Amino acid sequence: MTTVGMSARSPAPSGGLGRALRDGGIVTWRNLKRIPRIPELAIFAILQSIMFVLLFAFVFGGAIPLPGGGDYKEFLMPGIFAQTIAFASATTTIGMTDDMAKGIIDRFRSLPMARSAVLTGRTFSDVVYNGGILIVLMLSGLAVGWVVRTGPLEFLAGVGLLLLFAFAMSWIGVWLGLSVPTVEVAQQVGFTVLFPITFVSNVFVPTQTLPDWLRPFAEWNPVSTLTASIRDLWGNPNPFATTGFPAEQPILLTLIWIAVILAIFVPLAVRRYMAVSR
Repeated sequence: MTTVGMSARSPAPSGGLGRALRDGGIVTWRNLKRIPRIPELAIFAILQSIMFVLLFAFVFGGAIPLPGGGDYKEFLMPGIFAQTIAFASATTTIGMTDDMAKGIIDRFRSLPMARSAVLTGRTFSDVVYNGGILIVLMLSGLAVGWVVRTGPLEFLAGVGLLLLFAFAMSWIGVWLGLSVPTVEVAQQVGFTVLFPITFVSNVFVPTQTLPDWLRPFAEWNPVSTLTASIRDLWGNPNPFATTGFPAEQPILLTLIWIAVILAIFVPLAVRRYMAVSR
């Protein structure tokens, strides 16, 4: 009896890349199947983002002039997309903490599956989830007057950059989700970290309107560089307070940020998962 119990609790071997991908796909599908069963998760995420669109487009938009001119709604929508993607880590944090609290992670560890499947399944499913929310937001943006002024290749490149950033942010969420004790704490930590990053940026206002001491942080902020990249790719207004690397190479800087986030938080998340698995 004891031998069987110990065997059931021991981590399963990885079984190679093919097995890791297959098991990761199964966990991804399991996470996505939860969305129809708990539709409130997607509904409130969509409503929150649409609320920001309506609030800033029709309430504050008239009071926020753009340096150099341009339509504020076209300026706003790439920022809304970037903000939504940045909050992907909060979604991952809550989902990971919930699985830990319910013992689902313990159940996964007792199964003959690749060790990496739990983490990759969570991150891949959240990328798909955020891709669906982006579609709804784009339809909302078209309804309020946002347009893409470049070609289909630039549009697809922008979507790909958003999803790649969502993948990187989800690894931050995995690490946080494995580090906090309850879902309530996960919610507080996620939003406490993300709100300053998304609001001290060029998402809603041009960086020219910020104090001089705050402007460098806003322009180098990864959410700002992502927003500026999308505006460049889609031909939307993209004013910058100064010249420099963030203004001249936002796409390259965003890719650097993505690489840095993955290089830091993938090992941290894996190490934390291995620690809680013991």
